[in-house]
Amino acid sequence: MAEKITVSHIKADVGGYVGHSSMHPRLILKAEELLKSAKDTLLEDFHVSKCGDDLQLIMTHRKGVENEEIHKLAWDTFVECTEVAKSLKLYGAGQDLLVDTFSGNVKGMGPGVAEMEFEERPSEPLLFFMADKTSPGAWNMPLYKIFADPFNTIGLVIDEKIHGGFRFEVHDVKESKKILINCPEEVYDLLILIGSVDRFVIKAIYRKSDGEIASVSSTQKLALIAGKYVGKDDPVMISRSQSGFPAVGEVMEPFSFPHIVPGWMRGSHNGPLMPVSIKEANPTRFDGPPRVVCLGFQLNNGKLVGPRDMFDDPSFDNARKMANDIADILRRHGPFEPHRLPLGEMEYTTLPAVMKKLEDRFENI
Repeated sequence: MAEKITVSHIKADVGGYVGHSSMHPRLILKAEELLKSAKDTLLEDFHVSKCGDDLQLIMTHRKGVENEEIHKLAWDTFVECTEVAKSLKLYGAGQDLLVDTFSGNVKGMGPGVAEMEFEERPSEPLLFFMADKTSPGAWNMPLYKIFADPFNTIGLVIDEKIHGGFRFEVHDVKESKKILINCPEEVYDLLILIGSVDRFVIKAIYRKSDGEIASVSSTQKLALIAGKYVGKDDPVMISRSQSGFPAVGEVMEPFSFPHIVPGWMRGSHNGPLMPVSIKEANPTRFDGPPRVVCLGFQLNNGKLVGPRDMFDDPSFDNARKMANDIADILRRHGPFEPHRLPLGEMEYTTLPAVMKKLEDRFENI
C-alpha cells in the first residue's frame, strides 16, 4: 500500500493592510521563510498565499491530520507574522489568535483548518478555495451543487465512478454535533439542514462507494469560540477532482452564480460571494463584497505543481458583474434587513446596550 499524503490548509487573519482590505507583502515573505525552514523535515511542500487580509498556509506532509507538529508550525508562523504586523502597525494584528499559548492543535484557537489524508492517485488535481468577509456556511450551496446536483455535475448522471453519489458530513456548529447524510437518497433531508448556513455547515464529503475523502472545509466560527465578534471566519475548502470525483469544471461551475452569504461589513450584512483572481481579492467597498479565490495544483509525489489562479478567467466576468449589481441593490437597504443580518445572527452590534437603555420605556401592548 502506498504511503498516504496529508494536505493541510490553515489560515488566520494576523493583520490587515490597509484596514481589513488586504495583506502586506512582508507577512507573506515571513511565512514563506518559516515554512521553508521546515521543508524536507516536517513538510513535503508548501505554498503561501492570501485572500483579502487572511494569510493562507497550504502544506503537504506525511504526518496525518491534526498533527501537533504541523499545527504548531502553522501557529508559530502566525505568531511571528503577527509580530511583523505589529511592527508595521497593521490593522487587527493577531486578531484570529484567540489564545496566548499553543495547546497541541489550532482547532478552537482561532485559525481556520481544512485537512485531508489520502493515497495519491496517478493524477491528483487539487482545488483550494479561500473566502474573505464571510462564514463557513458560504460553502454549503456550492458543495451541494458540486456533489449532489446533476444540473451542475453531469458526472453524477454519466460517470459510473460517481453515479452512486456522495456522503455529506454536516456539523451543527451551535450544538457541537455532527451527522452523516447519504445523497441522492436523503437529499431533501440534507437541504433542510444546510439551507440554514448560520447553524449547519458541511465539514466533509466522502464517495459513498468506498468512503474515499472528496472534499473538506473549515467550520470554525470565531464568535462562538471567543463569545463575541472578533472578525469574520473567512473559511477555506479543499476539493479533489477528476477520475472518480467531479471534474475541475464541475467544481468551479457553482461559483458562476454569486450566491448571497453572511458577512461583509463588520460581519453583520448579507452580500454576494464574488469569484475573483488573487490580485482582485482586496475588498474595499463597504469592506466587500465578500470574495472567493481558488488555487489549483497538480500533486506530484507530495509536491505541489502550481498554482493556477482558477478564477483568473473571463468566463467569470458575468458572475463578477452580477455580484456588483447585487451589491448595489443590497447596499441601498442600508441598516435594514435583508442587507443587515437578522438580530439573532448579529455578531457586532449595539443591540444589548440599546435594549438595556430602553428597557424601562417598553410597555405591554
